[in-house]
Amino acid sequence: MAKVAFIGLGNMGGPMAINLVKAGHVVTAFDLSAAALAQVKAEGAAVATSAAEAVVGAEFVISMLPAGKHVLGLYLGEQGVAAHISKDALVIDCSTIDADSARKVGAGLSAQGIAFIDAPVSGGVGGAKAGTLTFIVGGDVAHFERAKTVLGNMGKNLFHAGSVGAGQVAKICNNMLLSILMVGTSEALQMGVDNGLDPKVLSDIMLKSSGRNWTLELYNPCPDVMPNVPSSNGYQGGFMVDLMAKDLGLALEAAMQSNSSTPMGALARSLYVAHQRAGNGKLDFSSIFKLFEKKAG
Repeated sequence: MAKVAFIGLGNMGGPMAINLVKAGHVVTAFDLSAAALAQVKAEGAAVATSAAEAVVGAEFVISMLPAGKHVLGLYLGEQGVAAHISKDALVIDCSTIDADSARKVGAGLSAQGIAFIDAPVSGGVGGAKAGTLTFIVGGDVAHFERAKTVLGNMGKNLFHAGSVGAGQVAKICNNMLLSILMVGTSEALQMGVDNGLDPKVLSDIMLKSSGRNWTLELYNPCPDVMPNVPSSNGYQGGFMVDLMAKDLGLALEAAMQSNSSTPMGALARSLYVAHQRAGNGKLDFSSIFKLFEKKAG
């Protein structure tokens, strides 16, 4: 078992760190939230008073942070932890950030003799708790193989996408497509309801027809069509609109940098930002269904 430093114990990071503890790894965690630290401590993790303290002597340093600026600051900032990380450690950043920031962190750590991979995740909070996440990794193949020691205890699908930054690109491509599928499924279901169809019957029809997709199969956005999904729980839990809007912003930035044509992605971002600005940012992203509902009066 390995000695692991885990930095960033939010809705995703906390359960991931706990799964590493349950797998037998020696985990030292740090987060700015005392409550988050208390939760992982109760599960058997050691807690540090700073990120720098957490990484000392670690074989793996894992981070799960909100944005590129936070990852850059953690590793390469004025108070960055790079100087405290062992030269034989492997740094694994699981945050979803822009590819350029991932590459800057990778280059900065490499210049100091420290190995780095970007490994954003897919699977949501449920996957984090169940240990069934998908990890999309960018970096050297040898580092990817080494990372399996810990990634395999937090997820069941591990993909090597390419060089550093490739994990981030693949992740935002996936989430852009997911947002488009969710918007399309929502408007199709609502059109059916508006024309007198039962959304459960319509969903069953489309599941056996050419409109079949992941959102219909596993994450139906119409309330009370499918049990145990956010739409049947007031759109609570799951993947927040705020996070989807963020990822679509990253996708738009990547598209601009590569001169890619993404009209559907741009439209999906516009719709999600409008939904976010209407006060729905903390709801699950399937709540975009509400955007198409007929309003009373």
